[in-house]
Amino acid sequence: MNAQSIIAEEVARFDALGDAWWDENGPMAPLHQLSPLRIGWARDVAARHFHREAEAGLPLAGLKILDVGCGAGLFAEPLARLGGDVLGIDPAPASIGVARRHAEETGANLAYRVATVEELAAGPDTFDVVTAMEVVEHVADPARFVAVAASLLRPGGLFLASTLNRTLRSFALAIVGAEYVLRWIEPGTHRWEQFVTPEELTLAARRAGLRGIERKGVSYDPLRRAWRLTDDLGVNYQLAAKKPG
Repeated sequence: MNAQSIIAEEVARFDALGDAWWDENGPMAPLHQLSPLRIGWARDVAARHFHREAEAGLPLAGLKILDVGCGAGLFAEPLARLGGDVLGIDPAPASIGVARRHAEETGANLAYRVATVEELAAGPDTFDVVTAMEVVEHVADPARFVAVAASLLRPGGLFLASTLNRTLRSFALAIVGAEYVLRWIEPGTHRWEQFVTPEELTLAARRAGLRGIERKGVSYDPLRRAWRLTDDLGVNYQLAAKKPG
């Protein structure tokens, strides 16, 4: 298997979640809470880039979309409901099995495949949009991962990613706070040394031939108990970049 981006223990950890992926009160609860914001951001960025109306009809209709590291489909399935022609890939077979069953249960129209980004890049497929949400902090070589993902974009295509910044604040909030104090996610889910700074991710995108569109921070508002987009990139952030053409 051509799987240079894979860290086996990371794959095994997420593969073991099984049906808990779709439990809104389970170990993936933070992703469920983040989902409306992430989907809304991706929809709006793609609508602007491809000159669509974000709030009208199916704004992603006609766009071929690849969701890398899709897990059980928490991000891929909503993209399909917005009209996208979506393929979700993940190296974890059990997660893909859960994704397929959930799509059948909900009637979502999309495809899933057990594969790495390298394996897909070895074939002929290209995409209008490639997404990697909460993925780059779990791969062996983020810069190489971005380069391979970018190679799957068609000219004029869009790369979207979300991840965690490597700061003392992210260590305090995303690891100590979220994993050990609040128990939002299972302890050990993240490794701070694998977090990727916005500068590192932007440089990786630039070296992969992409041009930046925007970077937005994501912060939790405890008063409203909701996530919001901000200009503060200190903990969670999202990046959009385009392939010239």
